[in-house]
Amino acid sequence: MTPLTAVTTVVPTESTQQAFGYPSLFLLVLIGALVPVVPTGALVSSAAVVAFHQTAPFALALVFATASLAAFCGDVGLYWLGRRGMRSKNGSRWLAAIRSRAPEERLARAQEKLADHSTAVLVLSRLVPAGRIPVMLACLMAEWPLRRFARGDLPACLAWAVTYQLIGILGGSLFPEPWEGVVAAVALTLVIGAVPGLWRRLRERSTE
Repeated sequence: MTPLTAVTTVVPTESTQQAFGYPSLFLLVLIGALVPVVPTGALVSSAAVVAFHQTAPFALALVFATASLAAFCGDVGLYWLGRRGMRSKNGSRWLAAIRSRAPEERLARAQEKLADHSTAVLVLSRLVPAGRIPVMLACLMAEWPLRRFARGDLPACLAWAVTYQLIGILGGSLFPEPWEGVVAAVALTLVIGAVPGLWRRLRERSTE
């Protein structure tokens, strides 16, 4: 295969990945922010691995922009739906879903930290697994306006996107094949997500 032939076969492949990859990443992260069951961190890390191995310029920057924008839109959308539920006499299924994912103990801690540190808590909540929803509910109960929540959530989404992208870059740099880096990035993301839960269980057992 000549170099020219190699170029003509590689470029369309990367162009196809970009044409379908970025919209898919945006949609999946957006859904994951609205319905917290999609492992969005693993998605961003995997996309970063693929972008790391591409020759297209600004691939990593596009992953960062797509992921952070989708996370921000999802957070703001969920908060808006939560505010509607708070104002409604009968509540809403979105507010009920938020409440179901915020146990009383975590909610109490989130409210205390929110009162002391305000916006900084939003940034940390995005980085700590299972920390986003309790803090969002605390903001709802504190009657934060949507604009105030959005101002605090923007840097949180940027920090979240760059953190998981760095995990993907690490996985991509350690292995020559993209699929190997994706496996490593997903595994590392799952381990990071499991650590807080294991830590809480150990603390609960030590206090019994």
